[in-house]
Amino acid sequence: MMHSYSLLTTEELLHLLQEDDPQAFEELYKRYWFRLYVSAHKRLRVKEAAEEAVQTLFESLWKNRHHLHIHTSLENYLFASMRYIVLKMLYQQMETAMSDDLSPSVSLQESPEQEIIGRDLQHYIQQIVNRLPERCRQVYQLSREEMKTHKEIARLMGISEKTVENQITKALRIIKTQLHQLFSL
Repeated sequence: MMHSYSLLTTEELLHLLQEDDPQAFEELYKRYWFRLYVSAHKRLRVKEAAEEAVQTLFESLWKNRHHLHIHTSLENYLFASMRYIVLKMLYQQMETAMSDDLSPSVSLQESPEQEIIGRDLQHYIQQIVNRLPERCRQVYQLSREEMKTHKEIARLMGISEKTVENQITKALRIIKTQLHQLFSL
């Protein structure tokens, strides 16, 4: 049966896609690629990263075509998926930064894309730090932002080095947990 794919509704194209019709996939790609790219680019601000996000989305759409159960419109599904992919990309960058002891400004200065993502991650981390319990926040900031040693922090705050160590551990645990919750898909 011949279809003029450009005349089909999105729902009809989705049905054909689920029946393994590559032309239906191509039509969906043509219809949504640019809008999804713009959506990703607004957040990532880097052409290559936005293109990668859209490519990932369409690869996933094709691979999972038989298992799609969309309860809203396909368009809503695609844009929601794009938001999750972008967050996942940011999360992966954050994980890289976290492995370098939460220093995204140092570890993410390798390219303009990484610099932008690093700044966003620093902003998220700063929001979490601002919500830490007061003593925990103070110890964390002295350690990570002012680069003080445990001994210096203990002397400045009139607490033991072990307390400093415990507060830093607590801060890192809270930050990691909240970032995982924020970016978990």
